Amino acid sequence: MTRRPAPLTAHVTQLEMTSPPKASLPVPVNLQTAIIRAPDIPLHYYRYLYRRVGKRWHWYQRLRLPDEDLAAIIHDPRVSVTVLYVNGAPAGFFELRKADEGVVELSYFGLFEWAIGLGIGKWFLLQALYAAWQDDPRKVTVTTNTLDHPRALQLYQMMGFSPVATYDALVQPMSSAELLRVLDA
Repeated sequence: MTRRPAPLTAHVTQLEMTSPPKASLPVPVNLQTAIIRAPDIPLHYYRYLYRRVGKRWHWYQRLRLPDEDLAAIIHDPRVSVTVLYVNGAPAGFFELRKADEGVVELSYFGLFEWAIGLGIGKWFLLQALYAAWQDDPRKVTVTTNTLDHPRALQLYQMMGFSPVATYDALVQPMSSAELLRVLDA
């Protein structure tokens, strides 16, 4: 019998941005990049992206969802998933959700482990923010926590987000058996 891993405590920060980013960054040099929106992303590919990006940061929530529930979320017309490719390979993704009238949530954002350190994080976040502001919302929101990249909060603030709320939450890691079951499906 496999023991369930102990829950992790995370300090969560909710942020919002009320005007489009003023920053402008050039496309990274010496890298071939493509950013492609995936309107009907297959569930197995979404789970692959989610796991590759979120493995280090303890992303488990979407992995636990049954196919029907995950499909209802990511194939909702208010949700868009966009994939970053670097030199022909997937390197990260972001997910936007039109939460309600005038609010867009940056639900997920991140890079694959091999892409961290290539100097594309800020540039890719800026592309996500350009997409979020495309329909001129009243505000864009994002949530991060202390289990995320150590500079995530700083990066969001540098891009124009301001903290609006904080709280503590428990994150229940998946056991190896759970992960194998989900990723083998």
